Amino acid sequence: MHELSIATSIVEIACRHAAGRRVTRVQLKVGYLRQVVPSALTFSFELVADGTSAQGASLDIEAVPASGICLQCGAQSALDAFPLQCSACGGFLLRIVAGEELIVESLELEEQEIGTHSG
Repeated sequence: MHELSIATSIVEIACRHAAGRRVTRVQLKVGYLRQVVPSALTFSFELVADGTSAQGASLDIEAVPASGICLQCGAQSALDAFPLQCSACGGFLLRIVAGEELIVESLELEEQEIGTHSG
């Protein structure tokens, strides 16, 4: 289950950028070709975030469809099934232009650092 290692990286990134503040939300873009199961990633994120500044944060996953440009005919095709194939000519020589993303797009953080109180 590679979702666990992905979740570990997401939590590390979120906590590093939070700089002592609590993370309330993580927005993630995941390309189709990453073969990530959203429910498994969400479960893994909750597991790994436990005890960190990201504990209780929501994980919002935006799926990015795959597309590629055919190196034989130049057509751009949506790539939604394997094997990846040009929809215009049936060719298999493609340059992937979308669908390989795995990006922490944004974080929502509390303003105050954990453990500090306004007076």
